[in-house]
Amino acid sequence: MTGLFSEVFLSALLFGAVTAAIPLLLAGLGEQMSEKAGVLNIGIEGMMLAGAYLGFVGAFYSGSLWLGFLTGAAGGIAVALIMVLLCVRIGLNQIVIGIALTLGLEGLTALLHHFQFSRSYPRLPAADATVIPLLSDIPVIGPAFFKHHLIVYLAVALVFAMSYLYRRTQLGLNLQAAGDKPAALDVAGIDVIRTRAIAVLSTGALAGLGGAYLANVGAGLFIPFITNGAGFLGIVLAMLARGHPIWVLFGALLFGVCLSLTTAMQVAGINIPTDIIQMLPFLAVMIMLVLFGRRASLPAALGIPYERGAR
Repeated sequence: MTGLFSEVFLSALLFGAVTAAIPLLLAGLGEQMSEKAGVLNIGIEGMMLAGAYLGFVGAFYSGSLWLGFLTGAAGGIAVALIMVLLCVRIGLNQIVIGIALTLGLEGLTALLHHFQFSRSYPRLPAADATVIPLLSDIPVIGPAFFKHHLIVYLAVALVFAMSYLYRRTQLGLNLQAAGDKPAALDVAGIDVIRTRAIAVLSTGALAGLGGAYLANVGAGLFIPFITNGAGFLGIVLAMLARGHPIWVLFGALLFGVCLSLTTAMQVAGINIPTDIIQMLPFLAVMIMLVLFGRRASLPAALGIPYERGAR
């Protein structure tokens, strides 16, 4: 058990935690925006899958990770457009449509991958890391937190940008009103449908970007069902964060630690069945729901379609 306290184990654990946390962070931030506006986006898993597949294909054929991130975000937006049309504009049940989108994208991305690559799984080159001078030289913490692809630092910066957006801007106030009192927002002359549409499309972009990061940087390849429930973990993070992006970051890191334990233990030479380790993120979800679920603060109109002009 001394391997659990070695520098090698701790470095591998924390580095893997950050890598695994970024898709969860982006998904959680996107879901948080959607929920603030009153849309329960169960289809975020499907948006991540679309982003993972299109992001990998874009990076594979272009040779550019950044183009892969762009195509991944576009894939998430394309799925989000369906959510906007069916749920925000027409007013269909958000949970049913979200589940349908997730199941549909699971099958579609698996079919497209089989059609395009058959049974082969081509890999991308390792992503270049942006090293932060001085900080990266700190033992254990340095390699774990300050030697990552630039998109990691941008994702963390997004946490603070969204905190500012929610607290200091008119758009943030509009999003809050669209989820809490959409009728009052309508009376004030703000288009509730447009506000919710912006939120859902932004969610799609962030979820697609998270999926692209998972495939292009985290794994270096695309396999069917690669998200493995990451979108649903993002929903839990958004609900438990109570509208604060910083708590999404902390929650994503916690789940990232659970997800990285398998690799870290292999590095340290500790033999524990991987099935047990892979249960930890979902066990952590259940524990967090029991401890903090009752305190979760959700918008009053969450999941309720809004009809323009309704009072």
